[in-house]
Amino acid sequence: QVQLEESGGGSVQAGGSLRLSCAASGGTFTGEAMGWFRQPPGKEREFVAGIDWSAGDTLYADSVKGRFTISRDNAKNTGYLQMNSLKPEDTAVYHCVEGTMVGGVFYGMPYSYWAKGTLVTVSS
Repeated sequence: QVQLEESGGGSVQAGGSLRLSCAASGGTFTGEAMGWFRQPPGKEREFVAGIDWSAGDTLYADSVKGRFTISRDNAKNTGYLQMNSLKPEDTAVYHCVEGTMVGGVFYGMPYSYWAKGTLVTVSS
């Protein structure tokens, strides 16, 4: 069974950068797209970004447009989220999720399929 594993989280000061990685172990990504979601402390989970594996089309939440870049390396079977100009409100556990992108919307797998995520903490 393919499992996703996130890495690259950590603690940074506001304005700093981090790059998150999402690797598939035990096989290859099976979904048509990959996305990143996050859950800030005490808040609901929210969509961050998505990318179609074949076409390379991308989607971003308004809150991260211009600061975050999602990408993929099909050969390495790995997805990435480059996060620049980080803000304290970006503090969250970040999860990568398989899914599909239809009509400008990312549809991810149910939460029960998600990996544990990686924590990003941005201090002011």
